[in-house]
Amino acid sequence: MFCIVMARANGTYWLGRSITAGLSRSRKAARLLEGRHYVTATRWLNRWGAPAITVSFMTIGIQTMINLAAGVTKMPLRRYLPAVTVGCIIWAFIYGSAGFLSLVAVERLWQRSPALVIALGVLAVAGVAWAVLRKDKPSAVAHQGAAAPEPQAN
Repeated sequence: MFCIVMARANGTYWLGRSITAGLSRSRKAARLLEGRHYVTATRWLNRWGAPAITVSFMTIGIQTMINLAAGVTKMPLRRYLPAVTVGCIIWAFIYGSAGFLSLVAVERLWQRSPALVIALGVLAVAGVAWAVLRKDKPSAVAHQGAAAPEPQAN
């Protein structure tokens, strides 16, 4: 697990370095660097420095962008590698232990009630589908706010 996450994190760092080396002219790279998650990751990195990389491995959804931001900002390897190594160790431990325990729990629940495991799986898939579909729909409030600018006081 450690090797997998270390390869992924460092690959993302080097992707960030390559973006600054010329790939930034592509539309995809430009969109990536303007995204909400990248902006948040850059803010974390600017505020906390290398420890933000280590802490990002204990979060969901920001870890990749932190590593990308470290590459884009050309964080020196002497600061990046220790931070990413500690983060990868933490990640491997969390996912190795929690992942194994989760599989054991599902196996034991299956032995007692296969129908419950199937129902929970269907519920989880439905929840993910709902979240994804809901995220893609623009909200009515956002359209109303954009359509009518607020009047300025004189």
